[in-house]
Amino acid sequence: MSEKQTTQRIQKRKQEELSEGQESLIRLQEERIAAVRRMNLMDDVFMRIVLNDTAACQHVLRILTGIPDLVVKEVRVQHRISKLASHDAVLDVLAEDSRKVLYNLEIQRRDTVDHARRTRFYGSMIDSEYLQKGFGYHEMPEVHIIYLSRTDLWKAGKCVYPVKKYFEGTDLTYEDGIHITYVNAAVDDGSEIARLMQYFVDSDPKDMSHGALSERVSFMKQEGGGRDMLDPVLEELVEEGRQEGRQEYEKEMVIHLRDMGFPLDQIAAMVRNSVSFVQEVLDQRQVAKP
Repeated sequence: MSEKQTTQRIQKRKQEELSEGQESLIRLQEERIAAVRRMNLMDDVFMRIVLNDTAACQHVLRILTGIPDLVVKEVRVQHRISKLASHDAVLDVLAEDSRKVLYNLEIQRRDTVDHARRTRFYGSMIDSEYLQKGFGYHEMPEVHIIYLSRTDLWKAGKCVYPVKKYFEGTDLTYEDGIHITYVNAAVDDGSEIARLMQYFVDSDPKDMSHGALSERVSFMKQEGGGRDMLDPVLEELVEEGRQEGRQEYEKEMVIHLRDMGFPLDQIAAMVRNSVSFVQEVLDQRQVAKP
């Protein structure tokens, strides 16, 4: 379907909605508001939109790293690292601090089986991307990969799992510049990180206990403020995926939008495809579940 045909289809759908009368418009608006209210920071799409704000991202990283004076200089969301001979890596959030240390925040995917190898892959892609040609290995940046999950992946009853490397039979640590930490929202150990993770799950716009992060979440859920920003941002993410010809990305967006509570016709409009395509993606995902 051409871009012109797609635009015409969306315009036709909007005209049909208008013809349904004021009651239908009210219903559609109520559905939209309800969907936005259901969003939380444990969904990678909403997290990326919220943490695209430097101050909000800085607040999160200060708590997760335990570095109270960490200063974020730059943030990239949905950052794609492409290699000709390997899979691409799409990083949820990549931030750089004032010391040129890199931080990659990743949210658990429902269909990820081997979380450890996923973090290994992302770490290797970051290394290959940021070691410039002609530079020595000692100039590779420090990298922190922080993997956030709803569940306790390692089932040891901890909220935070820092990965430590040692030489066998000694107390000597093996330092290679990459630091991996798993954090989950399932275990409340009373720590500041556990409180942050609970906020990620709730994402209550009335809870202003998390400074710049709370301000950003509250703004994104306000009518006439952030709510109006969400639709074009989501559509922009979809369009980026379409321009790169990545159907898998489009399918992922269908799942995200469904989980946020959007009805099928609105999902179809956002991903610029048919309702039948959306239904097929959802049916395939349902069959794939164990």
